[in-house]
Amino acid sequence: MGKPFIVVSDGFDKELFNTLKNVKEFELYPESKITQEKLQELLPKINGLVIRSATKVTSELLESAPNLKYVIRAGEGTDNINKAYCALKGISVSNTPGANANSAAEHTIALMFTLLRKTAWADSSMHSGRWDKAQFTGRELWKKKIGFIGFGGIGQIVAKRLSGFEIEATYYTRNKKDHGLSYASWTDDIDKIFRENDIVTVHLPKTRETLDLIGEQQFNLMKKDALFINCARGGIVNEEDLYKVLSGNKIKAAALDVFSSEPLEPESKLLKLKNLITTPHLGASTSEAQFRVSEMCVEQLKEFFINENLLNQVN
Repeated sequence: MGKPFIVVSDGFDKELFNTLKNVKEFELYPESKITQEKLQELLPKINGLVIRSATKVTSELLESAPNLKYVIRAGEGTDNINKAYCALKGISVSNTPGANANSAAEHTIALMFTLLRKTAWADSSMHSGRWDKAQFTGRELWKKKIGFIGFGGIGQIVAKRLSGFEIEATYYTRNKKDHGLSYASWTDDIDKIFRENDIVTVHLPKTRETLDLIGEQQFNLMKKDALFINCARGGIVNEEDLYKVLSGNKIKAAALDVFSSEPLEPESKLLKLKNLITTPHLGASTSEAQFRVSEMCVEQLKEFFINENLLNQVN
């Protein structure tokens, strides 16, 4: 094989893309963001592919890429990659663990405050020429009970950042792990999280085990004034069940950054809910996170193709 042909399909930090261009051992496609149509055209000659969440590495895509050796998910979640089929074809897959964790955690907290203080709705009202001050009386975060579904790197960062608000945190995981956080206690009872907390936030990967993990049964356990947030992965939450409880005002409000199918269809009935805040999968969308992710991708490409060393393998 001559110089490995590398394609970045879903955007890349400009500074680090230029760094990658200067790696003399690589032939890099000269654009850091391309259309899916252009990607299809390039597939037969690609050796290394860097993606974010937009590109789906399906078995059909892989059949069109006979020379593909390495896929990097510029981020943590890899549910948009058919990892088993990659393994069958001898294609290595890596992600960039931890690089966007702080940004995802901060976005969760931002949505938490948006729900508590009703800032998005108040802004919309102001832009409509109204001054509905009494309508937007909010609530404080101080001393609230917060339940975490999953308590990996991102969940722990959220809890640590919120510790100054004297929160009482409970987290659900299948197996107990001692995280050394005095304000966070473990439970293996997922229903307890929904029944006892003021705010429930999701921090799980999307797997066969977590698909539709959260639905009407859990939502019906929540306090009427409780809030629900998912900045993890679409598909973990049954959106039809969430729609039912929100449209029936069985819980106060919710915020979603991720959806079962992305991009969310403009006609989705979720968008008609007045007690739901939505953002277009912005968890990792900060300049700092994109720089860290890109930096890790550059290092991993160099290690794989130049030093024959595979970092952060996920398949």
